[in-house]
Amino acid sequence: MSGRDRMLCDELAISDGSVDCPSPGGVHERQVRGLPSLNEMAGLVIGELLAITEGGHVPLVRYPGQEGTAAIAAQTLIDLYEPHVGRNVALMFDGSDVHRPVIIGILREGGVALDHAATGSVEVDADGERMIVSAREQLVLRCGKASITLTKAGKVLIQGTYVSSRSSGANRITGGAVQLN
Repeated sequence: MSGRDRMLCDELAISDGSVDCPSPGGVHERQVRGLPSLNEMAGLVIGELLAITEGGHVPLVRYPGQEGTAAIAAQTLIDLYEPHVGRNVALMFDGSDVHRPVIIGILREGGVALDHAATGSVEVDADGERMIVSAREQLVLRCGKASITLTKAGKVLIQGTYVSSRSSGANRITGGAVQLN
């Protein structure tokens, strides 16, 4: 690129200070004044997850080379939970824009993954014919004042302001002891 062409390219720079200008080899390079170049942010960047805001929907991150020290809102490809806060995260940048980080993973510490029990997750298995929802200690289905609770010990608790049991066939109640009222 000649000096005249470089000057013209510089004059056409957009408001954030970036513009695609051909390099001497004919390849386009992003020219960013005061920010890391595209080549510096094109690879994987290790940052830190500082917080999760707005009801667990918006992660805030910080990474080396960012402008200032304030947390930056990020997008994420993975589910994040409170125990992840303070952990190192793998970042890429949407459209190579250093102001739009995307969390693509959480780094394991010492080669060990975060215990899923600490995240409060449940296991769901659906094959189109049936769905299995599993929890380690207790599973509760709740709607208003009604609930069905399944416990690890094998108890099934049904509570509500009105409980109805109907069957077109036999409606059996069996157990070691049956108590009515």
